[in-house]
Amino acid sequence: MSKIFITGVAGFLGSHLADRMLSEGHEVFGCDNLIGGYIDNIPKGVNFYQFDMSNYHELEAKLKNIDLVYHTACTAYEGLSVFSPSLITQNTMQISVNAMTAAIKNKVKKFVHCSSMARYGSQEKVPFTEDMECKPQDPYGIAKYATELMLKNLSHIHGIELVIAVPHNIVGSRQKYDDPYRNVVSIMINLVLQNRRPVIYGDGTQTRCFSDVRDDIDCLYQLAFDERAVGEVFNIGPDEHTISINELFEIICNETGFNQKPIYMPGRPQEVKEASCSADKIRKYFQYKTKYSNQDMIREVINYISNRGTKDFKYHLDIELNNSSILPDTWKKKLF
Repeated sequence: MSKIFITGVAGFLGSHLADRMLSEGHEVFGCDNLIGGYIDNIPKGVNFYQFDMSNYHELEAKLKNIDLVYHTACTAYEGLSVFSPSLITQNTMQISVNAMTAAIKNKVKKFVHCSSMARYGSQEKVPFTEDMECKPQDPYGIAKYATELMLKNLSHIHGIELVIAVPHNIVGSRQKYDDPYRNVVSIMINLVLQNRRPVIYGDGTQTRCFSDVRDDIDCLYQLAFDERAVGEVFNIGPDEHTISINELFEIICNETGFNQKPIYMPGRPQEVKEASCSADKIRKYFQYKTKYSNQDMIREVINYISNRGTKDFKYHLDIELNNSSILPDTWKKKLF
């Protein structure tokens, strides 16, 4: 069995990965600064350290005798990155470089990095495939792709094994739902369960392919232990359930009995209109199969938020560039 370190272990994806690693008998360590997660997400049995990954020396000390690093930590705020680029870049690229450097220093064998579909940006064709030229459209996407280039460079120079996973639009239990800046499904459900009308940016015809986290964990686990994954990039998630944001809202209404209309507001700057990723490569390598529908995914989140209780939204991150002409009113006026 291996000693595994998961960055962002109190977060949505990191905590689910920790569960899987523990169930397989591995010894799990992890860190989080709790910007994007809940302390009670952390599974029992994880050796947990609370600190900010911008502290390189803390990371270096905690990665001693670790076999594998799974890097899920990130301030994954695509829309907000247009207005808070320093915050997002610091907690995207810099912390990733810190983690990789600390891993190399401690002779960690393998580093599995979670990137983002924001790497693809706007493309002429959808779904996005791993061999496409990346054209990120916003500071977050640029930072994620630049991080990949940096990690590949360090991997090549120093000999650490690198795998790049590209999970996309993951949804499910443990997702932070009192965050006004990201997680459209959780935001909508938190509002609807309070009998409040959700906001849709633009006309709602923008399309996405959402991933139930329960469909992704098997593949993410395999990437850590199958040598065929080394040096590769893999999209993780379904490609057969593409829906518009309007359709997403309709499903939430059907599942909750909510009968009010959404509030439409101007589209957010640099938002990609059509975004979905091909799962062909992960199917070929690891027999990926989708088990859960959009309805299953939404029911899971409804049950999760209902059981925990709805929450007021916390505007916990600073707006660095308060450009009033394009800053969404939901953030400027704290409408959630």
